[in-house]
Amino acid sequence: MAAARCIVSTLLYCFNSDDSILLMKRQREPNRGLWSPSGGKVHLDQGESPYACGCREAFEELGIQLVSADLHLAGIVTEQNADSNVHWLMFLFEVKRKLEFAPPPHAEGEFRFFAKTELPKVPMPESDAHRIWPLFWKHRGGFFSAACCIRGGLQTWEIEESVRPPR
Repeated sequence: MAAARCIVSTLLYCFNSDDSILLMKRQREPNRGLWSPSGGKVHLDQGESPYACGCREAFEELGIQLVSADLHLAGIVTEQNADSNVHWLMFLFEVKRKLEFAPPPHAEGEFRFFAKTELPKVPMPESDAHRIWPLFWKHRGGFFSAACCIRGGLQTWEIEESVRPPR
């Protein structure tokens, strides 16, 4: 049996002044052709932290300079995929600064702002639509940690930590 591969990544949840969310229509796998927050893989071999990765990805994909203080760690999602033996550890950051406009398209994909009410009609990964987005909205301003296990094509989810935002 081949050794499991673990990928550590970040996702950036960016909003404009109307509180619309910026999504990217991905040109590459994973999730090619689907809309999701921008982000990318943490360069673990270089000792990069998830926060540093979020700042780097914001510059590379969105053209904006961020520092760690511009990011709020909104959630952590682990995905253990027994079917593919590829596991993900995802750090979800809400960018505190509001964006004024959508970045121009580039090699990773094209960008567009969507109102929260539009999201159910937007083509996106199933786990984003049915699990991650509901958790993000429920905990926005707070924090959550969730674990997903995929076995035989079935997903099992467990909420490991839930810190609701102060009212």
